[in-house]
Amino acid sequence: MLHLDLPTRDDLAALARRRHDPSVSIVLPTTPITPDTDVDRLAFRALAREAIVQLEAAGTDRGALEALGESFDDLIDDDEFWRFQAHALVVYATPENLISYRLPTTVEPLVAVSDRFHLKPLLRATTFGNTCYVLALAEGGVRLIEVSADLPAANVRVADLPTDAASAAGKASINDRSPSGRLTGSEGKKVRLRQYARLVDQALRERLAGHEIPLVLAAVDSLGAIYRSVNTYPHLAPVGIEGSPERLSEAELAQASRAVLDDLNRQRIADWRDRFAVRNNEGRASSDVAQVARAATFEAVQSLMVDMDRVMNGRIDETDGRIDEAETAGADSYGVYDEIARRVLLSGGEVLAVRQEDLPEDAGVAAILRYAL
Repeated sequence: MLHLDLPTRDDLAALARRRHDPSVSIVLPTTPITPDTDVDRLAFRALAREAIVQLEAAGTDRGALEALGESFDDLIDDDEFWRFQAHALVVYATPENLISYRLPTTVEPLVAVSDRFHLKPLLRATTFGNTCYVLALAEGGVRLIEVSADLPAANVRVADLPTDAASAAGKASINDRSPSGRLTGSEGKKVRLRQYARLVDQALRERLAGHEIPLVLAAVDSLGAIYRSVNTYPHLAPVGIEGSPERLSEAELAQASRAVLDDLNRQRIADWRDRFAVRNNEGRASSDVAQVARAATFEAVQSLMVDMDRVMNGRIDETDGRIDEAETAGADSYGVYDEIARRVLLSGGEVLAVRQEDLPEDAGVAAILRYAL
């Protein structure tokens, strides 16, 4: 099991707004295998030491250096913390505060020292959904299962959810003849399954109202098609889990749902690239980093796609968005791509942190604009 601390949207916004000199960001890959986490602890110690060296070279106040060093040492000595890790660890520290996030994504080791935090690793962890509901629907029963990145899959109690198809129809069996004799054979069974599906949808409507979490349907093809014909939840995944879910555990259904989420994420990227191409022809998109930095500074970016691994050190002017690139990382610079993402977040734009191959035109960043500049 992965032990995760995933940030919320409010967490990201708060981190994006924070400005403190000095601010230290440390990112490192970790392992969830407890006997091997001492290696992670040593890696963190080395990166923390690198951060202190950069701050010393920048002439940081001795009191601030001592406070940061003490916070790092406290974390290094916390045996319980290092016992429970995921695939990545992100630590944000100022002389007054230290925050850590354990993430399910893969990362490259990084130390960033500046007056703001390096947010791209968190953005990658929150860009694509790791959470969904699974509707396990069969004639013999129905379950709603909540799947999250950091907790075991669990059944969700839903008021008025029918027990099974027969009880929903008020019959001992959905193959029974109706009093009028009209509902018989396969057509009669379909009518009663549609009644069952409609009752399931009605019960879910109140439970899922206001949610944007994907709903993954697990059902045999025939019943799945009937349910889709009456579904009113707008975030039902177009592809579901095939076959009867009756003998599958919550954990097995959760595992099967991961492939559906991966498909949704791939489609989201494809749709974004299509939209980028249309807007680019209209003069409302760019993959030129200088233009995107300027647009982010003027709050003109509606949606941003950024390479989570690419690094450019430097600074972006606060008024005109001009990039002043630095040859090496240091306390007097920060990650340019990360700063672009931060400015887009603060202006209410969408930010997708992706792999390089997902970006259009082999770029490090691409933006869809609110208006042409």
